[in-house]
Amino acid sequence: MSSSTAERPTPQLRTAAVVTVSDSCSRGERVDLSGPAVVEVLKKLGFRVVHTQIVQDDSMQIQNALVHLALEVPFIVTTGGTGIAPRDVTPEATEAICDRLIDGVGERMRLEGAKKTSFAALSRGVCGVRDKTLILNLPGSPSGAVESLEAVADLIPHALNLLAGKTEHA
Repeated sequence: MSSSTAERPTPQLRTAAVVTVSDSCSRGERVDLSGPAVVEVLKKLGFRVVHTQIVQDDSMQIQNALVHLALEVPFIVTTGGTGIAPRDVTPEATEAICDRLIDGVGERMRLEGAKKTSFAALSRGVCGVRDKTLILNLPGSPSGAVESLEAVADLIPHALNLLAGKTEHA
């Protein structure tokens, strides 16, 4: 038996949760397209999505979902509620429950998004940490959500390793 393949451990899939923030989707008036699109990208990135949820554009509902999920998974992705409309409160709700913010992640999403649309500058999504969980806000449109997630996908594994205490430098 060759030790190069038979004894190599299988990499463990990281777990994640996706929260769609949308009044109309939560009322069943519109089908959620962004949440499933984000789930597909996460799967391609090697994540096992163990929970999906739709909540209203309500700060307390968003905060409750994030606090609960942060006890279960190391990575939470939200989609929706990051614009400038009066009910867009996802960034504020995320900030309210996070210990720290990671400004560069939101900046990179907007920078990459601006290459496709000037409206990316109106997105207010944030990235933060609650205990050992990384929380990332994405726009509500399926294309904006996917493009924003892909723009920062290379940062996520390292951030999760750091939060898990793997701080050794190569």
